Amino acid sequence: MQTQPRHEQQLSRQVAKTTTAVTVGGSLMVLSGLTLAATVIGLAIVTPLLVIFSPVLVPAVITLGLILGGFLASGGFGATASFVFYWMYRYVTGKHPIGATKIDYARDKIAHAANDVKEKAEQLGHQAQQQIKG
Repeated sequence: MQTQPRHEQQLSRQVAKTTTAVTVGGSLMVLSGLTLAATVIGLAIVTPLLVIFSPVLVPAVITLGLILGGFLASGGFGATASFVFYWMYRYVTGKHPIGATKIDYARDKIAHAANDVKEKAEQLGHQAQQQIKG
């Protein structure tokens, strides 16, 4: 007997979800259409002004774009540099920032590989000296 009310609850939830989805989706589609219409009308009205003022506006927009791009790049590089300095300070003071264990592992691995290369070079050097003497 409990499966019937439970089935009806599931069905009513599914109907409510579907109704909500259709309502929200339809509203967003209407807003999208209105936005498209407003954009087309706005472009139709502004296009003559853009054509008249384009010799002034195009270089101005390019200049502003380059200036804004430069400021954004400068700010990004500055923020990155300050974060790197902060990370290095924490690493040097032994506070183990994020990624410090990977750096330590990589450093140890490189040192081990360099030591292996050194030993191999010494070994080959001794073999070469023995062949020359012998």
